Amino acid sequence: MKRPTSVKKPATKKASADTAAAVDAFMASLKHPHKPAIEALRKIISGADPSIAEGVKWNAPSFRTGEYFATTHLRAKIGVGVILHLGAKVRGGAAVSIKDPKKLLTWLGKDRAMLVFAGLDEVEAHGSALRDIVR
Repeated sequence: MKRPTSVKKPATKKASADTAAAVDAFMASLKHPHKPAIEALRKIISGADPSIAEGVKWNAPSFRTGEYFATTHLRAKIGVGVILHLGAKVRGGAAVSIKDPKKLLTWLGKDRAMLVFAGLDEVEAHGSALRDIVR
């Protein structure tokens, strides 16, 4: 008796979430009271260094060089936030040190910090400090 051959479905290529185009699509459908501030954050963080790329990670615009290091926090109680991290996994070792002369960072652990902005005006007011932190 001959075995039935399995039918293979054609390979469908899923659109990668690791692209700026994916973030553009995400932002186009996003309904958020601080959407202009989120767009400003994208511009500031992406513009901090040419090696920074965007993607959608954890259902939010996120930023990476090799590994993701920053994710927008869209559920902040006031405004919008950015969480700086060392990827998805908690890492051991020494605490991270980031120059923060404007005292914008709130440390959530030795490897994670958060910045919170009340709205677009505050993002724009602290844009150069944020750019320096990201660099």
